[in-house]
Amino acid sequence: MKYLWAYSIPVVGVLGIYFGGYWSFSALLFAFVVIPFLELLLPIDEKNYDEEVVSERLTNKLFDVLLYLNVPIVYGALLFCLYKITQTNLSLSEIMGITISLGIILGANGINVAHELGHRTTLFEKILGKTLLIPSHYTHFFIEHNHGHHLHVSTPEDPSTAAYNQNLYAFWFQTVTGTYKKAWEIQKKLNTINNVSFFSLKNDMFWFTIIQISYLIIIYIIFGVKGFLLASCAGIVGFLLLETINYIEHYGLKRNRLASGRFERVTEKHSWNSNHVLGRIILYELTRHSDHHYKSQKKYQILEYHDVSPQMPYGYPTSMVLSFFPPLWFKVMNKRVPLEMK
Repeated sequence: MKYLWAYSIPVVGVLGIYFGGYWSFSALLFAFVVIPFLELLLPIDEKNYDEEVVSERLTNKLFDVLLYLNVPIVYGALLFCLYKITQTNLSLSEIMGITISLGIILGANGINVAHELGHRTTLFEKILGKTLLIPSHYTHFFIEHNHGHHLHVSTPEDPSTAAYNQNLYAFWFQTVTGTYKKAWEIQKKLNTINNVSFFSLKNDMFWFTIIQISYLIIIYIIFGVKGFLLASCAGIVGFLLLETINYIEHYGLKRNRLASGRFERVTEKHSWNSNHVLGRIILYELTRHSDHHYKSQKKYQILEYHDVSPQMPYGYPTSMVLSFFPPLWFKVMNKRVPLEMK
């Protein structure tokens, strides 16, 4: 039941938007002030589960239901914010607060959960994952992440891997443009392999494009210009938060090229790990990212800690705050990047 804390960001965000005024920034303050502060106080948990507990966790469907519930939560928050911004006279600061708070919800409970569901094998879960990507304009993530990022992570071929001494803002440009371009390249290869036409139902990128455009058109028709701008800008905040997480997850880590010209296989050493308990819970164990890349089909509730993985000095939420200030980020992290990976 500890994973109910994953709903804390949308709860705090929606309550703040409901009360209005400067409370509209509640999700921002909670995610990037309160949580980092609590992470400094709370313990680090390096324990792994034994085989019996792992088996119990895999058979307990509640872990899956907790993910599924994010669909009505994310879309409920979106509709509430659209109603609020179009039916109420709001100040510019309130509009900014609503946009940022909604964007954080779309990132934390939308894209993050979509990432977990995108690795599942059932059609139902994959559809839920794609549905959660729509409000952040990032449906192409489904293709690029599974067929590109996991294959090329920690190599120059991966736009979602930040190079040593690359700042967050340069990385944003690299990854936002690079992952979209790569998604189309991957889709074209899949079309060729499967002998699928551009307009086929199996051409995901074509339909993702139609869906994303339709999503914004429908919002414009129902909620007007204000609603359209809110949905557009909140979605941008959402995917920039995702890419900030990508930045800290693989910063400065490189896979070595072998004599054959190929890169060494992905191991537990090619992602930054964090065992800070609050970040682990709120992000559905995303912070045990080293194990996720090592065995990508593992469900979040059984991800493990490996002592060979590079360890972040702070939790993911705190590390995201640091990354917003490149000189501070470099000072903290550069000395921790393994020499053989720089």
